[in-house]
Amino acid sequence: MINSHIVVLGYMGCGKTTVSSKLETILNLPSIDLDQFIENKLNMSISQIFDTKGQIEFRKIENRFLEILLNKKTKSIISLGGGTPCYHNNMDLVLKYSKNVFFIKTSTEVLSSRLYKEKSKRPIIKSISSVSELKKFISKHLFERMIFYNQAHHVIDDNDNGIDSVCRKIVNKLIL
Repeated sequence: MINSHIVVLGYMGCGKTTVSSKLETILNLPSIDLDQFIENKLNMSISQIFDTKGQIEFRKIENRFLEILLNKKTKSIISLGGGTPCYHNNMDLVLKYSKNVFFIKTSTEVLSSRLYKEKSKRPIIKSISSVSELKKFISKHLFERMIFYNQAHHVIDDNDNGIDSVCRKIVNKLIL
């Protein structure tokens, strides 16, 4: 039996939510996407929150709801937003509440190809006009965020091998 939350983190587009949903089925644990949780609680999309309240206020809200999820007694699989580990004391909180923190490491090439197709849904990249500009943006962001991402207990290389492969790697590394 899992005795701590499973936390999945990584850059936007790495598949955190999809992996968490698949793990929900495999492990018979509830899966909670932090962004969706926030959207449901505030009855607003993340884009609307960014547009109306700004990124600083969004990060405060995100921190508050992350702590609420981590304090729940029922163990679950929590997928974080791409920037969540990098703000406030979020990474410290995650490491305090979980022994099963997984960073899905995905290449800039794979991320830029995935994200360019859905950039209109992503407030932080919606104004980027080309794939090459997006690659530069992602590379810079990854460089800045790696210090946080690499604090995860486990780094899972995605290499675009598919969700099943990532899930297998996570299940094999779980601390019960």
